[in-house]
Amino acid sequence: MKKALLIGGIVVAVLGLGALMIGGWVVGHYNGIQKKSQGVTAAWSQVENVYQRRYDLIPNLVETVKGVAAFEKDTFTGIAQARASVGQIKADFSKLPAGTTPDAAQLQQFAAAQQSLGTALSRLMVVHEKYPELKANQNFTALQSQLEGTENRIAVERKAFNDATLSYNTHITTFPGNLFAGFFNFAQKPYFKMEEAAQSAPKVNFGAPAAK
Repeated sequence: MKKALLIGGIVVAVLGLGALMIGGWVVGHYNGIQKKSQGVTAAWSQVENVYQRRYDLIPNLVETVKGVAAFEKDTFTGIAQARASVGQIKADFSKLPAGTTPDAAQLQQFAAAQQSLGTALSRLMVVHEKYPELKANQNFTALQSQLEGTENRIAVERKAFNDATLSYNTHITTFPGNLFAGFFNFAQKPYFKMEEAAQSAPKVNFGAPAAK
C-alpha cells in the first residue's frame, strides 16, 4: 500500500513538474514575442521622433530664407502644403491604440507624405546657392547643420525600425514561434518602405554646388 502511494506520489510529482516546465516554456515564448513586438513599437516611436524634429525645424528655416528670398513663393507654398499633409497623417497615428504600430497602408501614406515634404524641402535648400548672403546668415547655417543631422538620424532610425520588424517577423514565422503566434493571434508587422526614387532623394547637400 505504502509502495503504491509512493509510486503515485512520484507520478504526480513528475506530472506536476512536467506541467510547470511546459507552462514555463509557453510563457517564455509568449513573453519573447511580446518583447519583440514592443521593440518594433519603440523603434517606430523613434522614427516618429526624428521626423517630428524635421517637421519642427521647417518653420524657422522657411522664415530665415524668406528674409532673403521673399519672392520664392512657389517653393514656400509647396513646403507649407507638404508640411500640412504630414501633420494630418501624424494626427491619425496618434489615434492608434497604445502599444501598436501603423499598418501597411498607414505606413505607405506616411512614407508618401514624408517623401513629398522632403522633396519640397530639398528645393528650398537649393535656394541658398542663388543667394550668397544666406551662407553668411548664422541662423541659416545653424539650421542647415541641424537639418543635416536630422536627415542622417532619419535614415538610422528607419533602418532600426526595419531591423526590429525583421527580428519580430522572423521569430513568429519560424518554429516554435509560429505555433505561439498562431495561437495568440500575433501577426506580421509591415516594413517601412520608401519608393525606389526616394531611396536617394531628397538629398540635403550643404556643400558646394555640384559641377554641371
